[in-house]
Amino acid sequence: MFKAVANRAYKSIVACVLGAAVVFAPVAACARQAPDTPASSPIAQADLPPQGRATYALIREGGPFPYDKDGSVFGNRERLLPPKKRGYYREYTVRTPGVAHRGARRIVCGGAMRTPDACYYTSDHYASFREIRQ
Repeated sequence: MFKAVANRAYKSIVACVLGAAVVFAPVAACARQAPDTPASSPIAQADLPPQGRATYALIREGGPFPYDKDGSVFGNRERLLPPKKRGYYREYTVRTPGVAHRGARRIVCGGAMRTPDACYYTSDHYASFREIRQ
């Protein structure tokens, strides 16, 4: 008797998990194709917030950077940026006024430090990126 009840409960749990996967899979796919992906929504350097323009200038000058994590490897785990080998992308903090921590804003650049191949701005902690254009 107990085995039959446990088996039915197990099947119910599996059905719920699989059902949730089917329901949420399209949502996850849409999130990866957000309108702020690099290819579809570039941002002009002049349109960055003032703190973003300052960070971008520091990147071009090679620093010094105000945060210890600035210049560290960005792993692109979200896979929203073009795929490259590990170590290609570096991240830099864009200061957020009124926030005591690093905040959510970053610039991620790929390639050489002072002359990157491309840089991307995110205001939502890597949920979306916009390629920075000159």
